[in-house]
Amino acid sequence: MKLIKTEDAVGHVLCHDITQIIKGVTRDAVFRKGHVVREEDIPVLLSVGKDHLYIWEKEEGMLHENEGAEILDKICRGENMEASEPKEGKIEWRATYDGLLKVDRERLYKINAAGELMAAVRHGNFPVKKGDKLGGTRIIPLVIEEEKLKKVEKECAGAPVLTVLPFRKKTAGIITTGNEVFYGRIQDTFTPVLEEKLSEYDAVMTEHVKLPDNHEEITKTCLFMIEKGVDMVLVSGGMSVDPDDKTPLAIKNTGARIVSYGAPVLPGAMFLLAYYERDGKTVPIMGLPGCVMYAKRTVFDLVLPRIMAEDPVTREELAALGEGGMCLSCEVCTFPNCGFGKGK
Repeated sequence: MKLIKTEDAVGHVLCHDITQIIKGVTRDAVFRKGHVVREEDIPVLLSVGKDHLYIWEKEEGMLHENEGAEILDKICRGENMEASEPKEGKIEWRATYDGLLKVDRERLYKINAAGELMAAVRHGNFPVKKGDKLGGTRIIPLVIEEEKLKKVEKECAGAPVLTVLPFRKKTAGIITTGNEVFYGRIQDTFTPVLEEKLSEYDAVMTEHVKLPDNHEEITKTCLFMIEKGVDMVLVSGGMSVDPDDKTPLAIKNTGARIVSYGAPVLPGAMFLLAYYERDGKTVPIMGLPGCVMYAKRTVFDLVLPRIMAEDPVTREELAALGEGGMCLSCEVCTFPNCGFGKGK
C-alpha cells in the first residue's frame, strides 16, 4: 500500500472504500475497495476531501482491513447469528432467532486488548429478538499485520465470543402459597403476574395449586408437579424470615440442589433458585418473593431468560449481579435497555 496524489491515481486500484457524507442525503461509499480509478473520478474524489489516496500494493504478511474483519468475524460469531458484508473494515452481527445472548467476556477482552482491532457487543445474558443488532467488529488501520490476527485466533480458540441460545418451549407449574390466599381472605394477584411474565417467552402455566403455609404440602406439590412433567416450578410467596414463611424449607426438602437463597438484587433479595435433578432431567425450582407481584422488573426478570434458554445459573453469577442489581423503578421502564442487571 502506498500514498499518492489523487490526480496521479488514474489506473490504480483503491485499497479502501471512499465514503461520501452529505447531511440528510447520504453516508455511503462512492467508491469501493478494488475500484480502478478513472479520469472522471478525480473531481468526485477531490470533492470528498481526498487529496491523496492509498493505493493497494499487496505486501507479504499484511492484510487489508476487510480481510482482517473477516478473520475477526470467524473468531467472534457463534450460532444463530448472521454477519453483514465487510465494509471499511467493519462487520456487524444480528440475531437469527429469539434467544439469550451469551458473551465470553474473557475472549472479548483479549480481542480488545490486542490493539488495532476491536469488538463491541451488547451485554450478555439478556434476551434478544430475531433481527436485533448484537454488535460488531472492526480493524482500526487500513492494513494490519497477519501475525497479530493469528495470535488473537490462538488466544481465543475453543469457542466463539458470541452465541445466541434459542429459547425453548416450556411449561410451568405455579404454587401460590399463603393462608390469606388459600382461605380466600384476599384475591390471588400473584399468579396472573407470573402468567404474563411467562408469556413474554411463549411459556405457559399447565399446573396451578393454592396452598396454605405448610411446608410439607408445598414440598409434596413441587414433587407432584415435577412428576407431571412441568419444565419449571414457581413457588410464590412465603420467602421472608417470618415464622409462617415456609417456602425455602419446602424447596430444600424436595432434595433439589440449592444454588442460592438470596440474591444481591433489589427488588428481589429473597429470591431462591434450586435445580431438581433426577434420571437425567433437571427442573428449576424458584422461590419468588412478594416484590415479583408488584414491582415492574425484579430478579425474576434477570433469571427467567436463562431458564428459558436452558442456560444453568451459578451461585457466582448471582453474586456478580450486585453491581447493576439496583432497579431504579423509572417512570418509563425501558428494560432490558437499561443498566438493571448489567454487572460484571
